[in-house]
Amino acid sequence: MKIIIIGASGTIGKVVTEELSKRHEIIKASRNKGDVQVDIQSPKSIESMYKHVGKFDAVVSTTGEGYFGPLKTALDKDFRKGVDSKLMGQVNLVLIGQHYIDAKGSFTLTSGILAEDPVVLGSNLSMVNGAINSFVIGASIELENNVRINSVSPGVVEDSPGYFPYFPGHIPVMMDNVVAAYVRSVEGAITGKIIKVF
Repeated sequence: MKIIIIGASGTIGKVVTEELSKRHEIIKASRNKGDVQVDIQSPKSIESMYKHVGKFDAVVSTTGEGYFGPLKTALDKDFRKGVDSKLMGQVNLVLIGQHYIDAKGSFTLTSGILAEDPVVLGSNLSMVNGAINSFVIGASIELENNVRINSVSPGVVEDSPGYFPYFPGHIPVMMDNVVAAYVRSVEGAITGKIIKVF
């Protein structure tokens, strides 16, 4: 398969890329690095990426930013960060990509544990992750040509120790298990699923 991995240079993206590249042709995409550059907050940039890549079989998104901070002082502009980047950035990868992806292709998005197991300062990401999961469920019954869509919802990963203090009592998830979730989405047959890695 020809797979576009957005966020291929990130903590999760680089490990997913390493695994999938053993069996597939990988197109690495990110804002400043990789085979092709894309700003997921710009629909025009996303469309340009798809036109540049040409035919492809799968998209894996391991990217997207959000606001991490106290709810008490949060403003609309703070919450827009997560909406514009992690949520609509990934949604637009699908809205635009559905017109370019080959039949029987797949989209794999990334949400996260905060959708259902919140932590202090993480309300924006809880909102965004939950919205991503709901979008995947809704979109799965409308995508045409047997195109599939899933989201991977990991807990805090073992390779990100800087985040551990913000997740008290959470056991970091093994990166091998996280990678397996992406492989299951891309190489398997499921659709409309939230693949939880807790």
